[in-house]
Order: sequence, then structure tokens, then C-alpha cells
Amino acid sequence: MSMNPMAKRIAIACGGTGGHLFPGLAVGDTFVARGCDVTLLVSPKEVDQTAVKSAYGMEVESLPMVALSGNLPRFAACFWSSFSQCRKLFCDKPPDAVLAMGGFTSAPPVIAGKLIGARIFLHEANAIPGRAVKLLAPLADEVFVQFPTAMPRVLSTNIRATGLPVRSALEPIEKAHARTALGLAEDRPVLLVMGGSQGAQSINQALVGALPRLAKALPGLQFIHLTGTGSVETVRQAYDALGLSAVVRPFLTEMEYALGAADLALSRSGASSLAEFSAMELPAILIPYPTAVDDHQRLNARSFVDIGAARCFHQKQLTPNLLVSQLSQLFGSPARLEAMAGAMKQWKSAQATGEVVQRIFDACGWVDDAGDELMFALPRGKEAAA
Repeated sequence: MSMNPMAKRIAIACGGTGGHLFPGLAVGDTFVARGCDVTLLVSPKEVDQTAVKSAYGMEVESLPMVALSGNLPRFAACFWSSFSQCRKLFCDKPPDAVLAMGGFTSAPPVIAGKLIGARIFLHEANAIPGRAVKLLAPLADEVFVQFPTAMPRVLSTNIRATGLPVRSALEPIEKAHARTALGLAEDRPVLLVMGGSQGAQSINQALVGALPRLAKALPGLQFIHLTGTGSVETVRQAYDALGLSAVVRPFLTEMEYALGAADLALSRSGASSLAEFSAMELPAILIPYPTAVDDHQRLNARSFVDIGAARCFHQKQLTPNLLVSQLSQLFGSPARLEAMAGAMKQWKSAQATGEVVQRIFDACGWVDDAGDELMFALPRGKEAAA
């Protein structure tokens, strides 16, 4: 893409996991729509490289970063390489602002951006802030969080609870339309099984183990099962052996169809997944990733359990017996599922994307190209806490 030297320019660091990437894409789309030049900074991981194919109107740069997970020499080498790449990129095309969505791709762009005088913004999606956001917060002009409970844990004098940006396509749609798009029957209930952008073997195994009993207990139930890479054929064969109606994929970019078709999700409790469930008003059974840093997925889930939008179980509790019992109970009571879906609306943050973009526009002193009233303008004086 040819960059306009007079344009408003922002770099968005959002790679590593779907939980960082998809909110970054949502924000990037809105910046592009408002006349900005956008560069996405992602990791070389497959989930990133697949998802950014839909990043229309944006430049994409892959940074050679790895997580800080014990291999310090490798981390240091990748960090320096990534930082050097960002310095060169920012020297050639200096951004006015850098927005980092958390995770291990955040630090090099933030530091490189700070050194050239760009405004710095961070977004933390989880109830417990990650190491990147906690370490980088003192460098930021403003920090955005999804969960108000995260605010006291971030060292910043300018912090705001905005919710988590989600893609504009994620709005409730007709179930019949979504099911038809996926090749499912319009008039039969659907369970969505997923483990985040990379799947979850424990959820896959427990669900496959429960299938023979589920086929008898809920004979009309249909499935959308996003397995992650590596186990898609094994899972597909388990459904085929029982003659069950199932869409089995390693990953689905057009998640609006999966979320729109489903009546209930069985999932990890990553922040991005929860925000998307809320946007689509989809109730869930949550199985937090047990080794997540600071147990943040359990705390993410708690906010949704507390309002009656979800049920939560520890992975040690995840057995075929539990799944058959829970799914039979919920699918056997449409009114209960409807009540959970209604509760999920309480967490819905329809303005999160627009608010994050508007705050950055305001901080940078930008106006839309047309000079008209900004389409996403929010009431001045909106308080930070939800």
C-alpha cells in the first residue's frame, strides 16, 4: 500500500494470539475508515498470518518476537531484532501514534515509538493485566482496559475502561441465516465448541468422549467444533462415526457465522472470546485455561458468571459426565438459555472500538478528512469506570 505522507498514521501492535489480534484488526478497520494510514505489527504465527489476510487497506509487518518463557537468550535476540525492525520502519514512515494491544509483540514498537516522539496507547483485555502492559504503562499517554477491575493493577494516571473492541461484523444475526451459511439445519439447536484461536485439546477430548451419550440424550443437537491445528481429522471422524451433524474446522476467520448459528458455546475464557460472546449475546460454559498467567482466564470468567451469562468449571472437572449433564440441562431448558443470553447483553460494549479510536484522535489532535463532526464522537466527560 502506498502511504500518504500527509495522512494521520498509526501503528498497531496486536500479534501473538487471536485475543490481541482481532481487537487490533477491529480498531485498524475503523482507523482506515476515518482516513488514517495503518500498519499492523504482528507475529509470524499461523493464526496471525491467516487472520491478517482480511486486513484490507492496512500494511502488515511481521516482527520476529517470542514470548518471555524461560529462554532468555532467544527472547533477547528476537527482541533486539524486532526493535531494530521497528526503528527502521518508524524512521521511514514515522507514526503519529502507536497502539499496543498487549502481549509479547507490544514492547519493541512501543519503545521505538516513544523514541521518535509518537503518542503511546495500550489496551489490556484481561481482568489481570499482562506483564507487557504493566511494564509499558508508565510510557503510555493513555491505557484502555476491558475490565474495570484491571484499573488498580496498572501504573498509569490516565486509564479508562472502554470494553474490548470487536469486529463490526459481530452483531446478532438471524440464526437460520448463519446456520444455512455453514450447511447446518435451520431448525435444530447448535453447540459451538472452541478453545480460543489455537484450540484446546482437553476440551476436544472431553467433548469427543461425551459424544456417544450426547447423541442419545440430545439427538437433534448440531455442532460447530473449532479444534485448532493438529486434531481436526480425529475430531471429525468421531462425529462422522456417530452420524452427527457437525462443522469441524481448525479455525474459522468468519466467526460471525459460528457465533450467530450457536445457542451455546463451550470455550476457554480468553478476553477476546468473551467480548465476542457478549457482542453476539451468546451464553457459554467456560473452561478457563488452568496455566494462564496469574490465572487471568478464571478471573475473566468470573465477571460473566456473576451476571448469570455463563457457567464456569475448572479443567479438572471437565469430564464427559459433566458435559452430558450440563448440556442436557441447558438445551433442555430454552428459557434458561434465553435468560443467560439476556444477561450476556449486560457486558456488551458496543462503543468500545469507537471510544478507543476517538480517544486517540483527540489525543493526537486529529480531525476527519472531511472536517465534519466526528462520526464516533462520544460525550465529553464520559467517566473511565463502567
